[in-house]
Amino acid sequence: MSNRLPADMPPAEYEDEGRERRSYVVGVILALLLTTAAFAVVWLDILSGGAALAALGLLALVQAIVHLRYFLHIDLERSHRDDLMLILFTVLILLIMVSGTVWILYDQHVRMMP
Repeated sequence: MSNRLPADMPPAEYEDEGRERRSYVVGVILALLLTTAAFAVVWLDILSGGAALAALGLLALVQAIVHLRYFLHIDLERSHRDDLMLILFTVLILLIMVSGTVWILYDQHVRMMP
C-alpha cells in the first residue's frame, strides 16, 4: 500500500485498495468464525468421537480454503491456476510423506506386539 492520500490516487488504484481491504476483512471474520466453531466443537462437547474429528477436519479444510482465497488471493482464475497447482502438488507430496510415515510406524507397532 502506498502512503498517498486517496485524492492523489487514480480512481482505479483507490478502488483496488478498497476491494483488497474488504477481502482481508471478510477473510479475518471468516477465519475467526471457523476458529470459534472448532473450539466450540471441542470445548462444549457438541460432537464426540469420530464425528468430532470429522467436523474438525472439515472446519480445518474450509479454513485452509479461506486463507488461500482471502489472504493469498489464490482462486480459480486462469492467472492464478499455476499457483493453485503448485500448492496442490505440495499438499499431495506432504500427504504421501505423512501417510507413508504413519503406515511404517503402524507396521512396526504391529510387528513388535507379542
